[in-house]
Amino acid sequence: MVVITEARHTSPEVGEGWKGSRCNVIATTPTTLHDLLHAMGMKTDEPLGDSNFSVPVWRVRAGAVLQHEGARSEFVHVVRAGTFKCLKTSEDGYEQVLSFAAPGDVLGFEAVCRGRHVSSVVALEDSTVFMLPLRDLSRWRQLSPALDQALQYALSRQLARAGEIAEMMAAVAAEVRLARFLEWLSNSMADRGQSPWRLYLRMSRRDIASLLGVAHETVSRSFGALAEWGYLKVDNRSVEIIDAAGLHACTRSTRGMADEAPRRPAAAGRHRAAVAMAA
Repeated sequence: MVVITEARHTSPEVGEGWKGSRCNVIATTPTTLHDLLHAMGMKTDEPLGDSNFSVPVWRVRAGAVLQHEGARSEFVHVVRAGTFKCLKTSEDGYEQVLSFAAPGDVLGFEAVCRGRHVSSVVALEDSTVFMLPLRDLSRWRQLSPALDQALQYALSRQLARAGEIAEMMAAVAAEVRLARFLEWLSNSMADRGQSPWRLYLRMSRRDIASLLGVAHETVSRSFGALAEWGYLKVDNRSVEIIDAAGLHACTRSTRGMADEAPRRPAAAGRHRAAVAMAA
């Protein structure tokens, strides 16, 4: 039996920056292996063997750093609720967003081989995560084949998503990149049983621009274009896909321009007042 009642997220390399934000990442009531597997998309009616895990859960405030780039790794995190962004900071201080993480996603697994985190992870909203201590992870996986299977499935899913993000970057036009991002986000929402048509963007325009490799202002203009072409309705961070077929047609223009895709007629400027999203 493996029982953990408390987890301490301490790392000497983090320094004063972590101490200043530690109140934003706090331990809460531990939960069961059953809850962890459910969050990772595994069937909870399957037998779990003789293992009885008490899994630490941490609450992460919006804007708090869960994982610091370059810090020694002590935990693998699994998102229980909420949204995170994963980013790297270049030598000139630019923050490059690499991906977004949602419930069921695994964070920090790359540190299993490297011993240190290769990216930072920041909460985009108040969130909770399961904490899997690296020192116990191999033993937990041996004791619970269901946990081992869940980790393999989650990591396979994330590898597939990484390929999808690479496909977004292959498009020439910024509008096409944004259309591919919105379609990817829509599919991700559908996979989690949520509406694929009504999206609420937890990430800012600046985060989206960083992920897509375009300027912040370009993302704003691209939202305006997709709305004027009749694919979307945009109100602040709320996005409604009103022409999924047209949006998908736009995503096909890999080497061409977005204006080559068919679109619904829409009066110029019809949606311009609605496309100002919160930064």
